[in-house]
Amino acid sequence: MDYRSIVTIQSGKRGGRPCIRGLRIAVADILGWLAAGMTHEEILRDFPELTENDIRASLAYAADRERHVLVAA
Repeated sequence: MDYRSIVTIQSGKRGGRPCIRGLRIAVADILGWLAAGMTHEEILRDFPELTENDIRASLAYAADRERHVLVAA
């Protein structure tokens, strides 16, 4: 999935953190909800401004970031 059209970064919004479509919902928020055990359906019910593609874009963004992490030995 190409998350670049969904995940946006604006310096004045949420401290420059990656957010969804310019909303004040950060990728980290979505990842945290998933990690806490919320289902996609629960997230979409609690935040109707989000879509299934927004959740998938958050996961794709996190996976891409993880692939680029370098660990110093």
